[in-house]
Amino acid sequence: MIRVLVADDDHLMRAGLAELLTADPTIEIVAQAASGRQAVDQAVRFTPDVVLMDIRMPDLDGIEATRELSRVAPQVRVLILTTFEQDDYIFGALRAGASGFLLKRARPEDLIAGVHTIAAGDSLLSPSVTRRVIDRMAQQPTPEFSNQAKLDELTPRERDVLQLIARGMANREIATTLVVEESTIRTHVKRILMKLNLRDRIQAVIFAYENDLIRPGGPNHGVG
Repeated sequence: MIRVLVADDDHLMRAGLAELLTADPTIEIVAQAASGRQAVDQAVRFTPDVVLMDIRMPDLDGIEATRELSRVAPQVRVLILTTFEQDDYIFGALRAGASGFLLKRARPEDLIAGVHTIAAGDSLLSPSVTRRVIDRMAQQPTPEFSNQAKLDELTPRERDVLQLIARGMANREIATTLVVEESTIRTHVKRILMKLNLRDRIQAVIFAYENDLIRPGGPNHGVG
């Protein structure tokens, strides 16, 4: 079972999300919260696998709650769910430690799939914001992600996989492109994150762009 906490200050939205998610027999709603502070307290108490976090909430907003959860319950993964697409929310949530970002207008099946993705330890961005995240972060380099020496530690195949991650491909798509098993790609991804000391695929995308392994809007280095 995937244990989920739903945090939203709108009672009807919370109830609707809880009902939608429990339509999947592998998902259990262990708690609900009406504020960021409640979300943190409930997450510490119930240790869910995933917190479905609204951004605009009283006490603590979703971004600050996510930042606090990263400190007090780092094993809990946060999926931001919001109606807003402003850059400040997107980048604020990712910087705070969120593992994913979906818009509330997402289809029910996409939300359920997103919870499974986050619970499995992967990262998720709504397709409508992924390109903006990549382009914005590539244009504003973050020094801690820029490290050519670390990049040199990757094998040629790991560099290939990193390039394809940066293009937004899922493991299955990468496996098809490189004509290998998906399990092999999962192993490569784990090694890439470990070698580069990155938290997740989102940071891997940023790293690839900031180290010129791939460029937004331009020709990419070939994958061989």
